[in-house]
Amino acid sequence: MAELTTDLKLQERTYESKTYKLSNEKIEGFVDDLEALKQSIYKALLTEQYEHPIYSFDYGIAWKELIGEDRAYVRAETKRMIQEALLHDSRITDVDQFAFIFEGDTCTCTFNVTSKYGMFEIETEVQI
Repeated sequence: MAELTTDLKLQERTYESKTYKLSNEKIEGFVDDLEALKQSIYKALLTEQYEHPIYSFDYGIAWKELIGEDRAYVRAETKRMIQEALLHDSRITDVDQFAFIFEGDTCTCTFNVTSKYGMFEIETEVQI
């Protein structure tokens, strides 16, 4: 007879380095390593957190929380939210060197990502 136990085994999420290549909203082959990581980053940055039941609550960024906030708050929260969203990925070791440009109700944020494939720059826009 099988015995019931309360043993729980946790597994850390790992990320694959090969994925479909998205180009002009079409799948065109595969990408891997650095290009797959960049695609993963942009996808996380473009996904509004909590809005899509297919994703866990820790995926994406809650950009809507920044609407109407002052610039100092937007800088601090954007940095925090991006770091939290991206550092879940085991391929990424650091997210830093944030720079912000404000034009009207748009904030352009540039930052560096250090990964196992090297360092590169990412840029994203936030409506505030």
